[in-house]
Amino acid sequence: MIENQEFEKVDFTRNPLKMDEYDNCTFVNCNFENQNLANFNFVDCQFVDCNLSLIEISNTAFKTVHFNNCKLLGVDFSGCNSFLLNMNFDSCFMNLTSFYQLKFKQKSFLNCTLHEADFTETDLTESKFNDCDLKRAIFERTTLIKTDFTTASNFNIDPESNKMKGAKFSRSTLAGLLSKHRLVIN
Repeated sequence: MIENQEFEKVDFTRNPLKMDEYDNCTFVNCNFENQNLANFNFVDCQFVDCNLSLIEISNTAFKTVHFNNCKLLGVDFSGCNSFLLNMNFDSCFMNLTSFYQLKFKQKSFLNCTLHEADFTETDLTESKFNDCDLKRAIFERTTLIKTDFTTASNFNIDPESNKMKGAKFSRSTLAGLLSKHRLVIN
């Protein structure tokens, strides 16, 4: 187990991170692009200003992990270890990510770009998408009970194919719930 360490400006594409459990570690301005992090354990860790695009995370555990200002392009979170899964994202670039079928209740996405992210069959109960751009994000058979989209933009969600009781929206974004009907809203 590796505990209480800070990794700064490390290019893990040249020297891969050792497979282990990382507890209370911080990764700052590190490059993990295309790295295989399958079966790693991250507990109480922070990733700040890191490039984690296209990482492999099959059976990887993220237990209370915070991503801040990270690039997570094309990451498939659906295969990560679901036991005690707890991640939050702040100011992250997350286009083409997948959260397919995850139980992802009470999660926080703050100021994130999530173009074409896949939330199919994901449970996002009581999650928040504050100031997030959800252009072409996929919500199909998704549980959005009490999910907050008040300040989200560019979403297209069909209320008939998702569970949405108590979901929160602003008046200015209601068109994103009606787009399938091709209504003209002024």
